[in-house]
Amino acid sequence: MLRFPTSSFTRTTLVLLISMLSTAACSDGAAEAASSTVQQVIPAASAPSQPRPMAGTAWVIFGADTVVAEVARSTEERAEGLMYREEVPEGTGMLFVFPDVAIRSFWMQNTYVALDIAYMGADMRILNIEQLEPLNTTSVPSNGPAQYALEVRQGWFADKGITAGALPQIVFP
Repeated sequence: MLRFPTSSFTRTTLVLLISMLSTAACSDGAAEAASSTVQQVIPAASAPSQPRPMAGTAWVIFGADTVVAEVARSTEERAEGLMYREEVPEGTGMLFVFPDVAIRSFWMQNTYVALDIAYMGADMRILNIEQLEPLNTTSVPSNGPAQYALEVRQGWFADKGITAGALPQIVFP
């Protein structure tokens, strides 16, 4: 004959324990799923933080191709851009971040390196890509309202098969 304890605390504890055991026994998959979820969350919480770009830069990721871009956020940084540079190494560039969305226009005054510029909307999707020639002071506009522009060495987008409509992932520090 089974005897149950009489205190209400012990009775409540026993009811909860039986309920948990019967739930686990009745739903094999649920108990395993809960255990699996806990195992996935715990290591992620104790793992070191994910790698991030250095301060003042961003990663602009197009599938398997990444540009490590200096970020120009202030009016002064955007005005200087890549002027006076002798080179723009492969896989690097400058990401211009504007506080609003508008038609943008760039020129190449005091810029000695041939560049491509990708104008991007607020959603970061590429609106158009234009080639910019060194020292050319003709303004080259975006095809629509843009909030971002990415400059890289000339030919980089074509070499990677990146065209208007591409949507990069941008990782800031």
